[in-house]
Amino acid sequence: MIELDKSSNQSTQIAFAVIECMVEFGRPVALAELTRRLDIPKVRVFRFLRTLLAMGYVLQDADTEHYRLSYKLYHLGQALADSTDMLREARPVMTELRDKTGMTVSFGQIEESGMRVLDMVRSEHPVAIVTRPGALLDFHSSAQGKVALAFGDKKLWQQVPEELRPWTSATNTDRAKLEAEVAKVLKQGWADAPGETLEGVSALSAPVRDMTGNLIATLTLAGPTNFLGSPPKDQYIAAICESAARISSNLGYTGTSA
Repeated sequence: MIELDKSSNQSTQIAFAVIECMVEFGRPVALAELTRRLDIPKVRVFRFLRTLLAMGYVLQDADTEHYRLSYKLYHLGQALADSTDMLREARPVMTELRDKTGMTVSFGQIEESGMRVLDMVRSEHPVAIVTRPGALLDFHSSAQGKVALAFGDKKLWQQVPEELRPWTSATNTDRAKLEAEVAKVLKQGWADAPGETLEGVSALSAPVRDMTGNLIATLTLAGPTNFLGSPPKDQYIAAICESAARISSNLGYTGTSA
C-alpha cells in the first residue's frame, strides 16, 4: 500500500499515485489491477479514476472498460519543457536588455485569462519596478496583453470582458478604443501601457515568436512613466523590438509570420 504523508492532502497524493501506477503499467489497465497494485479499496480507486476521466487525464475503453492515460499529461509536460527552453534562450537577452536600459525586464506567456509573468530580470536601481513572476495581467490594461491580442489567436478576444476593469485612472475601459489600439499595435510591432495597471508605471512590450511564426511570449520593459516615456522613447522601442527578435531567432523564427 502507498505510504501517505499525513501532513499534506491525502486525496491529492492518491490521485497522483493512481497516475504514476498507470504509467508503470504502460498499457490499458483494469480497475482490479490498479486496486491490487495500489492496495487501496476498489471503490476509492474507482472514484479517483472517474474524476481523472472527467478532467480528461484518463480515457476508458468502451469494450474492455480498461483505463489508460490520455495525452493531456504529455501536453502539460511538453508545455513545461517548452517554457524551460524559452527561458533558457530568453534569460541572457533579458539580462543584456536590463543592463542596456537600466529597467526591469520581464518575460510573459499567454494564458486564456491573461498574461502570466514567467521570469524577470530586475533593475539594479535603488527604486525598481517589480511585477512578481507568477502574476497574471489583464489583456486590456497591460502592454503584454495588447501584444497578445494583436499577434495571438483571435479567440483571445473572447476572454476580454465587455466591462473592462479600471485598475487606475489611466486604464482604458472602452472596448472600441481597445480594438483601435490593438490594430495600431499590429502595425507598429509593439505596445505600451502608461500607468494603466499601476499609477506612474509604464510598460513596453514586443512579441516573441516560435519557429512557425506563432506568438508564444512577450518581452517587456517596465519603469517609471516619466523615464520610459509616453509614448515610449525611440531608443527603448528599438531595444525591446531588437531583443524580442533575437529571442525569436534563437527559438528558430526566420522572419516569416504564421
